[in-house]
Amino acid sequence: MLMAVGAIIAGLILLVWSADKFVEGAAATAKHLGMPSLLIGMVIIGFGTSAPELAVSAMAAADGNPGLALGNGYGSNITNIALIVGLTAIIAPIAVHSQVIRKELPLLVVLTLIAGAQLIDGELSRLDGWVLLAVFAAVMGWSIFQGLRGKDDTLAGEAEAQVIAHPMPLKTAIVWLVVGLILLIVSSRLLVWGAVTIAQALGVSDLIIGLTIVAIGTSLPELASALAAVKKNEHDLILGNILGSGIFNTLAVVGLAAAIEPLRVDPEVLYRDWTLMLALTVGLLLMGSGLTGWRRLVSRADGAVLLIVYVAYTGYLFSTVVSASTA
Repeated sequence: MLMAVGAIIAGLILLVWSADKFVEGAAATAKHLGMPSLLIGMVIIGFGTSAPELAVSAMAAADGNPGLALGNGYGSNITNIALIVGLTAIIAPIAVHSQVIRKELPLLVVLTLIAGAQLIDGELSRLDGWVLLAVFAAVMGWSIFQGLRGKDDTLAGEAEAQVIAHPMPLKTAIVWLVVGLILLIVSSRLLVWGAVTIAQALGVSDLIIGLTIVAIGTSLPELASALAAVKKNEHDLILGNILGSGIFNTLAVVGLAAAIEPLRVDPEVLYRDWTLMLALTVGLLLMGSGLTGWRRLVSRADGAVLLIVYVAYTGYLFSTVVSASTA
């Protein structure tokens, strides 16, 4: 048990560090190869923060722990919106100007509904997984096309500034890209082993561990990015990372896991976890469609509500762990 706890702590630290180096290396490499700044912001930096979720879920599915993979994907979305957006909004109300983010939020609601429709039959088959991956490819293609047509988008400027802030030669960028990817795989395996071991020791499902400990841990890059963006007053970058990560988790993370190994879905995933994920996404949409329009997406009061929801949900999940361990 003690070794498993140590494996989770070490795995999370290495996972977050390697993901950061992987993203830096990928962004610098893309810049050297002439990729436009907007694409670097949308594809590499925006989605790159979800590299831990993707690595952990793929590894969990390959090891025969689909519940951990699904819990990590959905749990990360819940954590990103309720905890990270909530905490960030309490520190400083989030204002948004980017047209990319304005389009992504309604899209995430639609994608969440599609994901829910696949859960009704109690499983995510390989076909379901490939459908999610195909939709992800279509969304990425559409986003890239729309982004290249736009001009002077805020995300492009922020991505350009982030790349300039971490300059590196092409050879160094490639080294960090490769090293970061290798360490992502190693740390993911370490984290999955520790999480499954603890779940077995406590007598709870790996779904619960995925929704709580693993989801919080793999969401640390989004939290770090959000807190750093608050200091710079870069609100578009905050929501860009969160919404990009939400799309990535819903489609790519869960889709890849299901494509590797079909996932059996317990009823509570639909009526508890997916329902909350949908409610949070719709709530975020409603917060941005009020009298203040899209420029004032989340106020401090909204952030407090999101945090309360997250604490209540996490407390409920941990209460099920205590009940299972004492049964």
